Amino acid sequence: MDGLNEYRTARVAEILADFRNLQYYIAAAPVDPPNADDYYTEGWAAMRQCAIDGQHILNCAADVTVPQASGGEAEQEKAELKQILLDAYSRRHEAQKIYLRQAAAQRWVEYREQVLQGQRPNAANRRQLRTVDEQLRSELGQITDDAVYLELQTSDTNMARWTSEDPSLRTVQRWVRARPQTT
Repeated sequence: MDGLNEYRTARVAEILADFRNLQYYIAAAPVDPPNADDYYTEGWAAMRQCAIDGQHILNCAADVTVPQASGGEAEQEKAELKQILLDAYSRRHEAQKIYLRQAAAQRWVEYREQVLQGQRPNAANRRQLRTVDEQLRSELGQITDDAVYLELQTSDTNMARWTSEDPSLRTVQRWVRARPQTT
């Protein structure tokens, strides 16, 4: 027994709280534009995809396969906590990616509204709207697993959280790949 199960339990609780908060923000974002003509535009399509992805990461089944640990009850608890940590950590990672994509799409909505100023797209604002679309694509392209992992790691460190047994990015990516995709 290493005596760290209390830290593992607290870490799981922190990550689950983060995940819950991210899910709240993801679920609260709009998915339908005020004007039906904008339904298929890039930003609104991204918003809807984020809502779908957020629901998927919330609903995908937990990996309940826990290796049988030798060494007694404390070692078994350690193995179970490490498995729960991986599940929670991976969900938080995916939720953060969704949240960042959603924030980029929401900025796109704001920029687009600034360009349109209550009008509809036309030849006079086409170039500006194309620039807004390109900005969205650029922002979405910067939301990589590596960037999200580093951002969360930095945030956890800045909050003085216990991170000694956090899963690696590769382990998180394996967890995500093992979840069936609905999209």
